[in-house]
Amino acid sequence: MDRTEEKGTVSEPLGKAGDPCVMVIFGASGDLTKRKLIPALYNLASERLLSREFAVVGFSRSAMSHEEFREKISEEMKEFATSSLDPDLWNSFVQRLYYLPGDIQDPNAYQRLQALLLELDKNHDTRGNYLYYLATAPDLFSHIIQQIGEAGLACEENGCWRRVIIEKPFGRDIESARSLNREIRKVLSESQIYRIDHYLGKETVQNIMVFRLANGIFEPIWNRRYIDHVQITVAEDIGVGERGDYYDKAGALRDMVPNHIFQLLTFTAMEPPISFDADSVRDEQVKILRAIQSISPEEVLRYTVRGQYGEGAVKGQRVPAYRAEPSVPSGSFTETFVALKLYIDNWRWANVPFYLRTGKRLSCRVTEIAIQFKQAPFVLFRKTTVKHLKPNILVLHIQPDEGISLNFGAKIPGPLVRLGTVDMKFKYEDYFGRTPSTGHERLLYDCMLGDATLFQRADMVEAGWSVVSTIQDVWKALPHRKFPNYTAGTWGPQEADDLMAKDGREWRKCNG
Repeated sequence: MDRTEEKGTVSEPLGKAGDPCVMVIFGASGDLTKRKLIPALYNLASERLLSREFAVVGFSRSAMSHEEFREKISEEMKEFATSSLDPDLWNSFVQRLYYLPGDIQDPNAYQRLQALLLELDKNHDTRGNYLYYLATAPDLFSHIIQQIGEAGLACEENGCWRRVIIEKPFGRDIESARSLNREIRKVLSESQIYRIDHYLGKETVQNIMVFRLANGIFEPIWNRRYIDHVQITVAEDIGVGERGDYYDKAGALRDMVPNHIFQLLTFTAMEPPISFDADSVRDEQVKILRAIQSISPEEVLRYTVRGQYGEGAVKGQRVPAYRAEPSVPSGSFTETFVALKLYIDNWRWANVPFYLRTGKRLSCRVTEIAIQFKQAPFVLFRKTTVKHLKPNILVLHIQPDEGISLNFGAKIPGPLVRLGTVDMKFKYEDYFGRTPSTGHERLLYDCMLGDATLFQRADMVEAGWSVVSTIQDVWKALPHRKFPNYTAGTWGPQEADDLMAKDGREWRKCNG
């Protein structure tokens, strides 16, 4: 989106509208559609970034007419809209919603879909451009894509495009990821595949490259000479809720590390690309993933920590242990917390540790990247009242409050030399105002424009799984016998603190 450079203001209009197209949502009766996708599309329409030649087809098993689908969505938007609805805009928007009941396994349903799409091309002038969003269980991805291909709905000809957005997880391990990539590449070219990670819809994530590369004061010190270590935290205070059956098959490592956390890692650590072209950026990201030092089975025991929450209290409310959550086996060995220590084996980051942690039922909800710089020499302050110098820490706050903060030392007024810590904080909301968002707007908009910069490529997916494959193997072979090993409402097991302490470091105290 094109924005002005005027201080604290955002220009109108924000940019050109996306291409004309029909967006087909497979699994349209699920939570993702009502909570994220429809609100995001409406927000794009309100910002004039959605083409007037646009329509949505909801595809699901539930029997509904077009009008019933529109009424259902209208009722759900009362709860999930991120801002008040403009009546005229909503009335125009809702008339572009359509519904097709059908079984994803039924080839005849795709023939009916083809007929509906041809009809919408005529009625809405969508020009044969189709965007398929797979908001379904992962084991259906390759089947849906195969059916799209057999129905002739993936073929790009006469200037039209066909794109598929795939939700995570992209496989369960390295072998299943390779298999999934092989299956979908039988039908689609890589340029048609958009593997989505909603974390990349966050403004702060998108701003990492701009922050580093548009400001001359940061990039020169963004390396091993000045940075002591990097911490990436993705913490949730909620439990698994009604997702116990899915989560127990996945666990924190598989659910968060090869996708969300590695995306944050690569944007933080990558070399400057030659341009913001999608493949130029992703080329640099995959170089980082391939440069991560492989972990031997013996190092898994030293450099990784896993945990599972027991009962406790979060925000003053008593919460059950993981094993007492719905659909979770009473003797489950699935981890709900992961901490890792990794090294990137390249010139910029040699010997700089990256500490990663993520978990459920932690003290608060917060996602951040903390870059801790090396301490200044103490020699100048030997004969003063200063006992020690604190390191400077730059923090990229991703959620819940998006922004950037930097702390540094300053002299406390008075006759003695005493140091205090000063915090400089920038919040997007305070400076630019708040833009209603679900986190999907930018990603859907980019897909309509054909910009894949914020979407994972096949080689990125496989490289991410390769990093964690040894960890998966060791953990599977040696189930943790002390689960649960941390109390809900804390910051995870003691072993995570020990991981840092033996290096003379400690986790940053995060506040959500």
